[in-house]
Amino acid sequence: MKEEKIFFHRLEVECELNESAIQEWIIKQIHDFNQYIEEINFVLCSDEYILQINRDHLHHDYYTDIITFPYQIDPIVADIYISIERVRENALLYEVKEEHELLRVIIHGILHILGFEDSSENQKSEMREMEDKSIDLYYKMYDNKSI
Repeated sequence: MKEEKIFFHRLEVECELNESAIQEWIIKQIHDFNQYIEEINFVLCSDEYILQINRDHLHHDYYTDIITFPYQIDPIVADIYISIERVRENALLYEVKEEHELLRVIIHGILHILGFEDSSENQKSEMREMEDKSIDLYYKMYDNKSI
């Protein structure tokens, strides 16, 4: 088996995280669905950067916390853009730690790649439940250490 590659890029933002722990967690989650990664690029960016991506590629004129571009499913090749400003604002809004919200957004993008949707209320509920289980697993794997 080839090495599974997950990269983190920062554009216009600063964000500290335990990349190796997150990489291991993501790989475990994907393997639980009998999938494998060729390459995933996480682009941690500003609101303005993700807004431009949203306008240029999806023709949406609004801010969002995440945009996922799955290019290949077996094995997975994808780019995932995450607005760190949205993550920070949502953490305040939902009264959770920034790291918790960042984990939620990361796994949200992974779940989309794995084929899960969040268009209907039932899908949103299922997605949130899966996010929560995955975040719990992260904290169990890393004994409540920070990301």
